[in-house]
Amino acid sequence: MAIDLTGRTALVTGGARRLGRCIALALARAGANVVIHRRSSAAEAEALAEDIRGLGRGAWTVGADLRSDAHLEALVDRALEAAGALDILVNNAAVFPESRLAMVTFGDLIECVRVNAWAPLELARRFAGTARSGHVVNLLDARAAGLDRSHAAYQASKHMLALFTRLMAVEFAPGIAVNAVAPGLILADDAPMSAGVATAGASLPLRRAGTAQDVADAVLFLVGCGFVTGQVIHIDGGRHARDAGGG
Repeated sequence: MAIDLTGRTALVTGGARRLGRCIALALARAGANVVIHRRSSAAEAEALAEDIRGLGRGAWTVGADLRSDAHLEALVDRALEAAGALDILVNNAAVFPESRLAMVTFGDLIECVRVNAWAPLELARRFAGTARSGHVVNLLDARAAGLDRSHAAYQASKHMLALFTRLMAVEFAPGIAVNAVAPGLILADDAPMSAGVATAGASLPLRRAGTAQDVADAVLFLVGCGFVTGQVIHIDGGRHARDAGGG
């Protein structure tokens, strides 16, 4: 199904690199203008903006540290000042510190919640307050369906974002649809296939690792569909189904 986003504008947090970059490019190729949020990757963000402008779309970069209340509160306004309107918000930015349960601190938990759960909620509230209609897509993590014991604070924050996704889907209806994608084993576009990734991919029901484009395609589906809200699409090769079944 071809998705036509001509005339629409998206804000992608953490959009300068990796998954965010692929999502931003996919939105632009479907016709959308894109505001690229970044914290420190200024050169990468500007290079991506040039690539998007080369596709004939509008592109802007906005720097903000999502750990800062002032930056967070101003981000949607700055995006609107740059682009004029927003129709799509993709909450992709995240922190991923290692933290096992025996050593995790309250500070570790607060940092993860602030960036991975609170920032998406605050941005979505501000977006919903300015857009009569539109789409929010939150990036979760397929590992949250199981137990990632090496990243306790991160996993807790993604569980919170999953809850917020469901709450927002009801609270912001009928004008704003809110959904999520939960990537699993995803191979970066420029990364070589390591032996560890190959082995992990072979253990999945689909017997391979996914790609950033797989995730971007799911985002495109969600922002192109007008009758889906409150859903989570797992882009994980079937891992969540396998783990739920005990296989």
